[in-house]
Amino acid sequence: MQIIKEEIEFEKSLKQRLDFICEFSNVTPMFINGSIRKIDKTNLSYIEPHRVIIKGITFLFFDYSNDIYISN
Repeated sequence: MQIIKEEIEFEKSLKQRLDFICEFSNVTPMFINGSIRKIDKTNLSYIEPHRVIIKGITFLFFDYSNDIYISN
């Protein structure tokens, strides 16, 4: 069994908006790209969300979605 990992890039407009909000708030964010993980020779896949870490709080989100998940 082989797991294939494909990295997903941030949508440029979303990253610009987040950068602008953090710059306005005088905070430095850390961006981590999401990924798609597929199991070879099956139809199983998992989409790992993008992560933004701001002041120790992790925000999870997907491109083209209005939902944001918060964990600490």
